Amino acid sequence: MEINGIAHTFVTVADFDRSREFYGRLLPFLGLQAVMDIPGTYYCVGGRTGFAIREAPPEHRHERFDQNRVGLHHICFRARSREDVDQAYEFVKQLGTPIVHGPEEAFWAPGYYSILFEDPDGIRLEINFVPGKGLLESRA
Repeated sequence: MEINGIAHTFVTVADFDRSREFYGRLLPFLGLQAVMDIPGTYYCVGGRTGFAIREAPPEHRHERFDQNRVGLHHICFRARSREDVDQAYEFVKQLGTPIVHGPEEAFWAPGYYSILFEDPDGIRLEINFVPGKGLLESRA
């Protein structure tokens, strides 16, 4: 068996309305379209990617994401060009969210180029571009 990618990612958010506003701007910008937008859940798909936010139960709504705890470290969306990463950077600056770093190259793969920023809960989001197949191999 060989999987065909990751079908979807769900993140739990402390303040659903605030996060819904943020992701309601970001995800459509990235080309994802809402397929579920109900109280407590916002789910979008596009570009062979599914991404959703869900409201945390009341007893956890005071918590904030910690990248160094066991669990999720960050989420990376793959762009189709360096220019897309640059365009995303200009868009993200308008969101008023913390930006960890603007467009820069990194050693992760030849030609790796990315931005890194945070959502309202401090969950780190990356948008990257890697020329060609990079380290991933496309399979149907």
